[in-house]
Amino acid sequence: MQYFDTHAHIGLIYDDPIERLRVIQEAKLARVTRIVSICNNLHDFPSVYETLKSVPGVYHAAGVAPSEVNAPGRNWVQTIEERLKLPNVIAVGETGLDYHHKYGDKRSQIELFITQLEIAEHCNRPVIIHNRDAGKDVLDILFERMPSAGAVFHCYSEDAEYAKRAESLGVYFSFAGNLTYRNARNLHETVLNIPIDRILIESESPFMVPAEYRGKRNMPAYVPSTVRFLAELLDMDMEELSAQLWKNSCAFFSLPE
Repeated sequence: MQYFDTHAHIGLIYDDPIERLRVIQEAKLARVTRIVSICNNLHDFPSVYETLKSVPGVYHAAGVAPSEVNAPGRNWVQTIEERLKLPNVIAVGETGLDYHHKYGDKRSQIELFITQLEIAEHCNRPVIIHNRDAGKDVLDILFERMPSAGAVFHCYSEDAEYAKRAESLGVYFSFAGNLTYRNARNLHETVLNIPIDRILIESESPFMVPAEYRGKRNMPAYVPSTVRFLAELLDMDMEELSAQLWKNSCAFFSLPE
């Protein structure tokens, strides 16, 4: 079996490059052999990319998260487009809307989100979507501006009904360690009611640690714990599910299996 961590904030786990490489090594020992590294802003991207750019199985996304709406950086559109030309930079993100933390104002967040959807379309890259307490606006925007290369709702947090509405767009749904929490009934119901070929798994490290590792800093190496829980929930063989998740991840990011 092998696992694909579709969303990990490697740069937030450790500042030290050696420690970042150790995170990758530990993940591979746990059979997590592919990881997409996510940076919330363009400022942090260079140091993380430089450390990991030649590590086999590590890929990257470039984008500006809603948390950075007040300071996306100078020439940020051009910067994202340039970084999407770098080796192993395979997606735009994370981007989206976050009304929970009230970053900036809604109009500014929406403009930031829409511009990155346009970049994704122009550069033919899928987009990684952050959605917190902004479900209606996110979905309304996607119905108008869905990039041709697709989108994934990362760390999915809505319910099964919302997923059904989004399903017609052909989006993917990525689940993190919070899927393993007993009170996450909305997530449990969702995975039981969406197509298996639309499900991805992520660590969202260093956040959303699986219940098995509560109290620890989350790591990509813990992804198998979430997959194990999902297999039990779906009443599927662990190896069969892992193979399906791998296939889904490769299809979404247009990578060879």
